[in-house]
Amino acid sequence: MSEPSAPGGVRLASAQGRWVLATAVLGSGMAMLDSTVVNVALPRIGKDLNTDLAVLQWTVTAYMLTLSSLILLGGALGDRFGRRRVFVIGVVWFAAASLLCGLAPGAGVLVAARALQGVGGALLTPGSLALIQAVFHPDDRARAVGAWSGLGGVAAAVGPFIGGWLVDGAGWRWVFFLNVPLAAVCVPVALRHVPETRERDARERRGFDVPGAVLGALALAGVTYALIAAPGGGAGPGVIVPAVAGVLLGVLFVHVERRRKDPMLPPAIFGIRLFSAVNAVTVCVYAAFGGFFFLAVLQLQVVVGYSALQAGTALLPTTVLMLLLSARSGQLGQRIGPRIPLTVGPLLCAAGMLLMTRVGRGASYFTDVLPALVVLGAGMVTLVAPLTSTVLASVDVDRAGLASGINNAAARAASLMAVAALPLLAGIGPEAYRSADAFGAAFRRAMPLCAGILVIGALIAVLTVRANVLRAAPGAEEPCRAETTYHCGVSAPPLDPGETTVRRVQRLPRGGGAPGRPAEGDTP
Repeated sequence: MSEPSAPGGVRLASAQGRWVLATAVLGSGMAMLDSTVVNVALPRIGKDLNTDLAVLQWTVTAYMLTLSSLILLGGALGDRFGRRRVFVIGVVWFAAASLLCGLAPGAGVLVAARALQGVGGALLTPGSLALIQAVFHPDDRARAVGAWSGLGGVAAAVGPFIGGWLVDGAGWRWVFFLNVPLAAVCVPVALRHVPETRERDARERRGFDVPGAVLGALALAGVTYALIAAPGGGAGPGVIVPAVAGVLLGVLFVHVERRRKDPMLPPAIFGIRLFSAVNAVTVCVYAAFGGFFFLAVLQLQVVVGYSALQAGTALLPTTVLMLLLSARSGQLGQRIGPRIPLTVGPLLCAAGMLLMTRVGRGASYFTDVLPALVVLGAGMVTLVAPLTSTVLASVDVDRAGLASGINNAAARAASLMAVAALPLLAGIGPEAYRSADAFGAAFRRAMPLCAGILVIGALIAVLTVRANVLRAAPGAEEPCRAETTYHCGVSAPPLDPGETTVRRVQRLPRGGGAPGRPAEGDTP
């Protein structure tokens, strides 16, 4: 048997390369599956545990809270202590927390286990991509990242179907138990076939902004608690105190990040106008997505009367469209610029959500549900790939990974806030999901709110994003380009390290070709 290749030299076509890719896909697939299958199980969880809507909200938000707060820290830990080591710890942690979720005797244990699951997700999610970047030969990295994103897209597409099938069959607990055998396969493969990598030079090491991560998590937790508790608790101390505490902790978080030498979330990066604008669009878009997918599965099961399997299958068109067309959308965005996609995409998504208001008792899938989801999916296809490309193009190549991580965390935090706030804004009471009439009326109030957030995102894009931001001026370096090919996650844009090859656009002599195109052989 041949010796394993050294880090940075593994070829994708080799046996070791296939094992490394399989390991990364299994790890990221666990987290991606979990982000889609759990929503489908929510009505059954509420019924079996005899809980109100607040517990269902916490089942979703507890996971997103720790994941969004710690994902940047998770990437830094892998760089310092070994990417494989931190990835394996994340997979084991995620699986152990999943097992605890499946065994949870009550709502409190389930919510706590979901928070622990998010910690594991924050370790393995950036780690899966970091493995590919560090292990594969430079000539194969782009193809490896493309294969990783495509296979991860398949996991996202089949997640709702698998979740519905498990909930209707073995029960909702198996939605969590599913992660245990996946981890049992992933960990030995990683230890056997993936070489360890870490930062090459002490000068490249990033510090660990533990205070920033803790303060960010506590600030989100305080505001989230207040929003979820408000429908049942009114404006009492149990709501006002955590809300004020969350806001104050958020202010302290900003203060700490400004003073730290090596912050988790560098405030200076938000001084880049385009980066801040695209992240504002991201917040609007993924807040609407988070609220929609949380409520839509409840609407389909509680009001329309679908089983969990039917509800999960009904949502497939959005992720299937993204899987099939996201690569072409990215190419279109490169040709015409991101301004039109980032404006039209949110508006299409808003139209799809408004069409969902027609979905009620006795709704037909083919005339009511499917058209809305197709329009929504078309909007997601239109905007997500150009969104990622624009985030990367807004910063220098050496900060592309950080920019992508911040964008991913912002999307998850926005989704978290939407799941917490939307029931309050739409007047969905703690017991509303037990009544088809009450929940159906509230759902019709919630969808215009989601659509309005998307319209705000479209307005920000049309006012702040230039059409030519993905193109370089003659003689300048080309903007950093996205490496991920498929953009299939509905909970957040993909993590993307950006293409690290630096190219310059040359001024061609008259008669030598079209201006603004790179000269052949100009890439070092």
